[in-house]
Amino acid sequence: MALARDALRLSLQFADATHRALLPRHRVVRWLRSALAAPAEITLRIVGTDEGRSLNRRFRGKDDATNVLTFAYEREPRVVADLVLCAPVVEREAKAQGLDLEAHYAHLVVHGALHAQGFNHERAGEAKAMQARESAIVIGLGFADPYDR
Repeated sequence: MALARDALRLSLQFADATHRALLPRHRVVRWLRSALAAPAEITLRIVGTDEGRSLNRRFRGKDDATNVLTFAYEREPRVVADLVLCAPVVEREAKAQGLDLEAHYAHLVVHGALHAQGFNHERAGEAKAMQARESAIVIGLGFADPYDR
């Protein structure tokens, strides 16, 4: 069930504008609305490798850049979160896996939005449920199932 038009406040930031043309605001809003079940305030920041690595090291203790980081602050009554996508990592993964870059971005935005709502993939059962939800959303957006490779 898609989120109502006025129930999402989005700040879209580009520290790395390499893929800006693939991420127009209306498209990102559509992806987020499809993944959110509650009103939300989301900041989505696209970063380069240095910032991605620094954030991952500082907050997760991992000394490399990762594809998406989710910083969830509130879940009720509104979802309040920062999503950080590392453009070079997203591009590298898409190329390595033979994925369409826009589809990979859509999947990672959905993935991050689900994390912001409390979904997780630490345990097998949680991972299965989260992946099923991601697949349904991404397919509903018109992309291929990200887990059917």
